[in-house]
Formats: sequence, structure tokens, C-alpha cells
Amino acid sequence: MNRWHTNAHTGEKPFKPFGCSVCGKGFRVKRDLMRHIRVHTGEKPFGCDVCGKRFKEKWDLTRHIRVHTGEKPFGCDVCGKGFKLKGNLTKHIRVHTGEKPFGCDVCGKRFRVKRDLMRHMKDHTGEKPFGCDICGKRFRVKRDLMRHMKDHTGKKPFGCDVCGRKFKGQARLTQHTRIHTKEKPFSCSFCGRTFNIVKHLNTKHWCLTGNSACSITRQ
Repeated sequence: MNRWHTNAHTGEKPFKPFGCSVCGKGFRVKRDLMRHIRVHTGEKPFGCDVCGKRFKEKWDLTRHIRVHTGEKPFGCDVCGKGFKLKGNLTKHIRVHTGEKPFGCDVCGKRFRVKRDLMRHMKDHTGEKPFGCDICGKRFRVKRDLMRHMKDHTGKKPFGCDVCGRKFKGQARLTQHTRIHTKEKPFSCSFCGRTFNIVKHLNTKHWCLTGNSACSITRQ
């Protein structure tokens, strides 16, 4: 029987005869040691023929090539959506199954992906690792910092194809575009009145028919 397999059952420390001369880390096969050595040497033997970017691992190059080819070999059996990485397909499947394997130890709230759990934990710890170099304001997630930086630079990279008006964020551009398309995706479940922005449904509309505030239905 394979010695490595037996160790998995007996709990014995695995035999790792190939050791790194730099950090001492051991490996079971020489191939893994040679791959590890690149961490110390910085060697990146696998290069992209399109853009020249280089990688330590052949698999990383294969994954990168899909950026250029647009290939999405991993498809969802439910909705048909394709993905470049198998891991992204696994995360997507949870949208259909409702599975939320990552749970918060503090409040019990559960999440589909680990990244969302890590972001949520900062609500409990108050940690804000991303700071603005200009005003010092701090943020829990990098995305919020990048959005904040536009307040200082005045940069508005999202432009309307119809009228040319520019916006700091994609969400605001999406809202604005509905002025041109006349799209109103948010409707009152009591009276059926529709709105192009959800906050208008929440704050400006009082359904007289139901004599109560509207509840949201997205069309």
C-alpha cells in the first residue's frame, strides 16, 4: 500500500525527503520542491504569448490565457452561465441551491462565499484596514476606498452613451440610463405603480389602496 496513503489513516507524520535549502520546508516529491523554489528565486518560466505576462505555474498561465480568448469552459447546468474558473462555477451554483456554507461565529449569519464572511466580520470587529492617503478616512473594504478616492480626484469614469453625462460609479450610471430607456423595474405590490429607482418606491410613494407603505417587487 502507498506509504503516503497509509500515513493519512495512521496519523503518522508524512515522509518528506526533499527539503528546501532556503527555508527548510519539506516535500514528498522532487517536482513539488522545484515548484516551491520559484517562491524564493522569483522565476516565472511560463509566459503569455499575447501580452507577455509571466507566471510561476503553468496552470496560472492557462487560466490567464482565458482573459484573451474569452473561453469559459465551466458551465452551469441550471442557467447555462459560463465561467473561466471551476471555483467560480462552484460559488455560482450556490445561487441556485441556496447553500451558505460560511457562518459567522458571532451572530450566526451565513454566506455563500468566504470573502463575504470576512467582510461581514469587520462589522463586529470594527476593523477598517483600507485608509485614504489624502484625508485619512478608513474603510472596511477596498471597493469603498476606491469609490471614496473619486471624491478627491473628481474622476467620473462611467459615461452615458446617450447624453454623455458622466458618473463616479456604475450604479449611478445604471440609474441614469433608465431616464433614456424609460425602464421602471421596481413596482408596488399593492397598486402596481412602477419606479425607475428603488428609493423612490421606498420614500416617495404611499399606497393609498393598501393604506400602508409599499412593498417592493422587482420586475
